[in-house]
Amino acid sequence: MTRTETFGCTGDEHIAAIRAGLAGRALVFVGMMGSGKSAIGQRLAMRLGLPFVDADAEIVTAAAGMTIPEIFAKYGERYFRDGERRVIMRLLNAGPMVLATGGGAFMDPRTRERIGERAISVWLDADLKTLMKRVRRKNDRPLLHTDDPEETLRQLLEKRRPVYELADIRVQSRDEPQDVMVEETLDALFASLPRVAAARAAQKKDFTKAMTHLHLDRPQTEQGAAHRETVHVALGGRSYDIFIGSNLLEEAGEHIKRVAPGAACAIVTDENVARLHLATLEESLKKAGIRYSTIVVKPGEGSKSLTTFGRVCDEVLEAKIERRDLIVAFGGGVVGDLAGYVAASVRRGSLFVQIPTTLLSQVDSSVGGKTGINSSFGKNLLGAFHQPLLVLADVDVLRTLSLREFRAGYAEVVKYGLIGDKRFFEWLEADVEAVFHSRAEQICAVAVSCETKAMIVARDETEQGDRALLNLGHTFGHAFELLTGYDSERLVHGEGVAIGMACAARFSTRLGLCSKEDADRIARHLASVGLPTEIRQIPGWNADVHAIVSAMYQDKKVEAGALTFILLRAIGEAFIAKSVEPTEVLGFLNDELAR
Repeated sequence: MTRTETFGCTGDEHIAAIRAGLAGRALVFVGMMGSGKSAIGQRLAMRLGLPFVDADAEIVTAAAGMTIPEIFAKYGERYFRDGERRVIMRLLNAGPMVLATGGGAFMDPRTRERIGERAISVWLDADLKTLMKRVRRKNDRPLLHTDDPEETLRQLLEKRRPVYELADIRVQSRDEPQDVMVEETLDALFASLPRVAAARAAQKKDFTKAMTHLHLDRPQTEQGAAHRETVHVALGGRSYDIFIGSNLLEEAGEHIKRVAPGAACAIVTDENVARLHLATLEESLKKAGIRYSTIVVKPGEGSKSLTTFGRVCDEVLEAKIERRDLIVAFGGGVVGDLAGYVAASVRRGSLFVQIPTTLLSQVDSSVGGKTGINSSFGKNLLGAFHQPLLVLADVDVLRTLSLREFRAGYAEVVKYGLIGDKRFFEWLEADVEAVFHSRAEQICAVAVSCETKAMIVARDETEQGDRALLNLGHTFGHAFELLTGYDSERLVHGEGVAIGMACAARFSTRLGLCSKEDADRIARHLASVGLPTEIRQIPGWNADVHAIVSAMYQDKKVEAGALTFILLRAIGEAFIAKSVEPTEVLGFLNDELAR
């Protein structure tokens, strides 16, 4: 009996019924290595008319071409699993597709939860004999690099089987031609999708409903349900972790004691953060038995000055903070940059921890070890690279940000999609409201941003190469900040970056590098959340093009007197453009000021 006879419909109707049953969800293959997820998934995707994505291939791409065995050898399985989870979470936000996952991916409960929310899972269940026959063909399975690969595989299968059984649909993966297995998988999908859809409706698995308890207007007692993420910054002996989630501030003392047992702390914070959150941090340090002192500065860019820097250094020394003690940067980007530079300088280098309290600092300035203060000649021209021991990004503190501050931080989140991750940008476009209101999506957005920056920093710690990509929009934005006198009433950093990114996209279009459609799309998305995208939107703007270019020449990326810009070939394809002709810049800025 053929499939057509079994189900009473033509092949096309059968495919249409399956696509309708997916209801816009992805189809995710799970199962052991060698079960056929990639081979069967690719052929099935062609039959269904859906894109096919191999999660392992995406991980290799994200790791700048390192193979999975190389990632395991260099960074270990934990690092690989963290990256794998975030890659899959991003892919599941990209719409209907067929996705083949690695054998261990479904073991992570957060990954299973997201698959349950966004996809239909299919377990390809192969027996040990079939698996061994297939995996022997390749030597690219790090977990099987043991004295007895077959016994190792048997133990893995025994351990993982109960978790694989949680998948929505099971298909026996047999030693048959792949086209036969594709037909059997189609049969299983056609037969099972109505049951799965009914179960989903009964269990209220709809993603929006599932995340309702995580929204920002919920009381504190209900926030613990949000998951956590860990991003590892791989810098050899200077490596550290970024913890992202809820309730981290209350646990800060224990985290600090773990990375620096016996150390005292000098907390550097500003007046606003001190008023809102200092008591919580101090209580956490007291519970952990940590001696601390507190240094409070005024909020705003004005504190990134030589005068304030000198005062904070003196107060750190007065508090008898030694080299093995800690300086804790507790605030936004200004406090993080200032306290980090103090830590880099006091006693020729002290340990420090970042506890960022703004979205901008959580996704950008607290990660990567850039520290510094401003000069009258420009922003961040005095500083040092000095890595923290630990970063604690507690999304709960974001509740106290004004909408303007949150928007400003969101500009830096968008940046990560523009420089090298189009799927992330597309997810932000589709899910921006959730990023502004849902803890779960904030954690995801912060984690993806930090992961992207961590990988770039691991390759280029001191900005000798592609770390400069992280400055997309900053050549323009820093010039605008300088010309407004760092007046936060007129322009804050994230707003300058938003205008700068929109300018960089339009400048790329002017130079014939990027399509107008992409440039318009970038500006449209930034504007959709209330961010400025044009110079004329800066209150009281009166500087001319020559003043802007003169300010740009104070940018740190200027080399041999030549301007350097980060430009775009497309969304997700940024590159470093050296020696851009000043006449091109002047012409572009003339047009911008006339808009």
